[in-house]
Amino acid sequence: MGRGRVELKRIENKINRQVTFSKRRNGLLKKAYELSVLCDAEIALIIFSSRGKLYEFGSAGTSNTLERYKRCCYNAHDLTIANRDSQNWCQEVSKLKAKFESLQRSQRHLLGEDLGPLSVKELQQLERQLETALAQARQRKTQIMLDQMEELRKKERHLGDINKQLKSKLQEEGVSFSAIQGSWEGDISTALPNHGFTLHPHSSSMDAPILQIGYHPFVPPEAAAMPRNSNTTNHGENNFMHGWIL
Repeated sequence: MGRGRVELKRIENKINRQVTFSKRRNGLLKKAYELSVLCDAEIALIIFSSRGKLYEFGSAGTSNTLERYKRCCYNAHDLTIANRDSQNWCQEVSKLKAKFESLQRSQRHLLGEDLGPLSVKELQQLERQLETALAQARQRKTQIMLDQMEELRKKERHLGDINKQLKSKLQEEGVSFSAIQGSWEGDISTALPNHGFTLHPHSSSMDAPILQIGYHPFVPPEAAAMPRNSNTTNHGENNFMHGWIL
């Protein structure tokens, strides 16, 4: 009689489960070895028992086969990611291109170009957009002008304050100069009371005062024609000159 078909399920008997594991493990390792020799295939087999014990077989070394497996898997994964990113970028470029074309059409419509294909409803919508933009531009212009006027008012008030300060300062300096000038005139009149020195202020402020020394009386022509005294011929002896009073 042939062997019956074994039901594939966990063997409950611990001893039978261990015996079956040992037999089939050895058979699996043998089949892997035969496959690697017969077909010149690189095979790596790793087995962990229920107790955590490791059994492995590698025709070219388990570590080398695992490194090769990692490189192949990662390269395939990276290629898949690159293809996915490329597709996403292509879709994004297509969306941006369509949006750019739409914005260009809107700009031409706002400039009054290519209005032929537009319907009445689209033209009304375009008109409302232009009116809204015009109102906002006027409002912004008005606000800027008001700000500039306020700034000019502030500058005007500031300059007015500076002008007042300078004016008051000039007035104070004028009063002090007048007081000093009055004190000088009083000192001169006190110091020279009987010497015949008089200051004659001129009507013009640019001319200097005239200082007159002594007294020059009017001499009639008859007196001037009279002969001089013999005593006055020698100027070294008498310094008296006719017409002068010392």
